Amino acid sequence: GVTGMTLGLAAALLASLGLWWTGLRQHGGKGRAGWPAVVALVLAVGIVVTVKPAAAVAKTTADTAFTEAKLDDLRKANRPVFAYFTADWCLSCKVNEAAAIERSSVRDAFARNKVAVLVGDWTDGDPVLGRFIERHNRAGVPLYLYYAPGAKEPQVLPQVLTPSMLEKLGV
Repeated sequence: GVTGMTLGLAAALLASLGLWWTGLRQHGGKGRAGWPAVVALVLAVGIVVTVKPAAAVAKTTADTAFTEAKLDDLRKANRPVFAYFTADWCLSCKVNEAAAIERSSVRDAFARNKVAVLVGDWTDGDPVLGRFIERHNRAGVPLYLYYAPGAKEPQVLPQVLTPSMLEKLGV
């Protein structure tokens, strides 16, 4: 998950700094030059072993999986639609999902305002989704679209979302 990735990056940075410091000490002719690397590597390994597997996240269901046909049907029914495009490898997507999209306050607001949610999973580089994303002037994910009832074009939301921004959709 995002936490594990963050801890892994922190451990890699810590190990790199220890190795860099060791190199400086070796270049300066200091005794026991390798100690900073040993300490940093031990700390980095300590950080890595604390990483636990991410909790299972609700995967896209058949009801929420994005297809253009499903989007067209919802729009013909005059429903507001929030469509977002994500990938398992997209760090900013996962941060937005945890910090904004998957919040109970957002789910409640979407239910109250009858906003349908469609999720386009681009993890495997689906060419159909890729072409749809390109039609919205994006080269990849994340892409967040809000289709208001009766609107011809979607509102393209920013790449950094907040819960309050999403809660106001469909109002």
